[in-house]
Amino acid sequence: MVNRKPTSPLYPLDWERVADLRVFRTTQLEWSKLIGWRGDMQRKGWRLLQVSSDSDDIVAVFGRTKAELLERKETGT
Repeated sequence: MVNRKPTSPLYPLDWERVADLRVFRTTQLEWSKLIGWRGDMQRKGWRLLQVSSDSDDIVAVFGRTKAELLERKETGT
């Protein structure tokens, strides 16, 4: 895998103040194969916030708000 500097911001910087974010980069072919993994992320409370393309890659941003994180911590889920 080649590390490339993104040509544009992957998401608005203010998202970091209100959410825990995960950025996932893969090829278009691999992205289509990851439907089960994406479903598992949603079951764990992650929301798909944005999908974009950067050159030949798909860049997906998943997030959970900090309020959701605190709630899950309190309930133990």
